[in-house]
Amino acid sequence: MHLRSGVGVIELTVWLGQDPSDRHWGCPIREHWGLTAHQQLSPALQEKLAFTATATGSYAEAAALAAKWGSPVEDSTVRALVQRHGAQAEAQQQQRLTQPPTETEPTRAAAAVAVLMVDGWLVRHRGPGWGKKKPPQPPVEWHELKTGVFYRHDQAAQTAGGRGLLANKTVVSWQGEPVELSRRLHWEALRGGLGRARATLVVADGATWIWKMVADRWRGAIEVLDFYHASQHLWELGRAVVGESAAAAWVEPRWHRLRHGKERALLAEIAGLAVPRGTRGAVVRREQNYFAGHAARMAYATIRARGWPIGSGAVESACRQRQCRFKRPGQFWTAAGVRNLCALEEARRNNHWDELWTTA
Repeated sequence: MHLRSGVGVIELTVWLGQDPSDRHWGCPIREHWGLTAHQQLSPALQEKLAFTATATGSYAEAAALAAKWGSPVEDSTVRALVQRHGAQAEAQQQQRLTQPPTETEPTRAAAAVAVLMVDGWLVRHRGPGWGKKKPPQPPVEWHELKTGVFYRHDQAAQTAGGRGLLANKTVVSWQGEPVELSRRLHWEALRGGLGRARATLVVADGATWIWKMVADRWRGAIEVLDFYHASQHLWELGRAVVGESAAAAWVEPRWHRLRHGKERALLAEIAGLAVPRGTRGAVVRREQNYFAGHAARMAYATIRARGWPIGSGAVESACRQRQCRFKRPGQFWTAAGVRNLCALEEARRNNHWDELWTTA
């Protein structure tokens, strides 16, 4: 038997025979290592390639890097490897979700606050009309990949230059119903110490599905509307009320009031604005509804006084990192392709990697 390894091709003399327990023919050492009949990559090389695939921007980049460290493979081989082991990682995660999580640091002091952040972004998929001439159905579709982040606030710090830094964070993603994202994120959060935290803080944008999910899964958590998104809506309102040229003079003092503890007076002012006619009036009504719907999530001065975040930068960063992998030029995904790569990447990021390869 010949196996490609990280140090070249290895020739092994192995047994081939019939298993007396079920009478099937096979190679015991291949079965023990989890290799298929014609698989030629050693388990150690498979792990190395899979890890590289989760840390680079494409399968082609992973193959190029593998060639540099002496194990040339085709990018199609890397892709097939990711799909196979990604499916195993997903199956393991599904199994873990059926069991209560064990906290990774049970002797650590309880955190003052556990932070959850959620967002969503679109991935380009091959649609039902992909590869067909003049298809009746679209060849390309966009599907939302929902992403959640968990960290304890004691894991947050700053660099010498004042830049925010997280010592560690858990990142979970799901393409489908929000309830499944919340199930996975909650499990990982409990593993990270959510259950013993003295308070839970959720920071997100204004997406309706997020706050419905929060009410269902983390009822009683302190809810904060991402300040950047609130600011965007304040600017939209200002442009509708006074026009583009005068918007800055109208928005900036109100932005300051929103940020520094005068949100109740500002919200009352917004609710009482006269609604003009036409498209500007439609914008004013929309923004009035927006601010009224999130009024309880805008205590920014109070949250900042506790040293807690009012922005969802941690999940925005996680989304951007994923976008650098899933939204590259020319990339079109399938649901299985997204799920398997995400499962493998999350196994690495969330410290399940050794379990995956010990099993393999």
